Amino acid sequence: MSETPIDTTRIGVAIDLPEPWGEQLTQRRAAAGDPQAAYTPAHVTLLGPTEVRTDALPRIEKHLEAVAAAQVPFTIHLRGTGTFRPVTEVVFVTLAVGISECELLAEAIVSSDDIVRGSRFPYHPHVTIAQDVPAAALDAAFDDLAGFSAKFHVPAFTLFSHGGEGPWRPRRDYQLGVEPGV
Repeated sequence: MSETPIDTTRIGVAIDLPEPWGEQLTQRRAAAGDPQAAYTPAHVTLLGPTEVRTDALPRIEKHLEAVAAAQVPFTIHLRGTGTFRPVTEVVFVTLAVGISECELLAEAIVSSDDIVRGSRFPYHPHVTIAQDVPAAALDAAFDDLAGFSAKFHVPAFTLFSHGGEGPWRPRRDYQLGVEPGV
């Protein structure tokens, strides 16, 4: 007798970048030749792509409400570039301010029993601007945005889902510092 397959949904949680910086960094990622730019607008990841049981989504959403309520709004200051090379072929814009708040959120998000996330690397908040493109494109993105700076208020994070094709779709925003049901 075969088991019934478990219905799963791919989710992610991220902080969207406000304009004009979100579009600017998404366009720079596209200019590097990174095909993910068409599907993933610039953001700071809190939970990378993760398969969860579809029937667990209501519990996960309640969990995210509690996580958001426990974190007050904060500021992110993006400044300069960094890279994960040679470990992975990634160039990113760095966070100069807001690192600890993102780390706390990321840790709280994965504390749910419904979110099982194995990661090869420790969490490091950043905004990807080039990934898995030729070395010259990585170098150009690194150099082009070395002087980049943007400071913005973070009032919320967003739960996204992905059906396997096309862009990630926002499911719900979670306001920071707001008790559930308020």
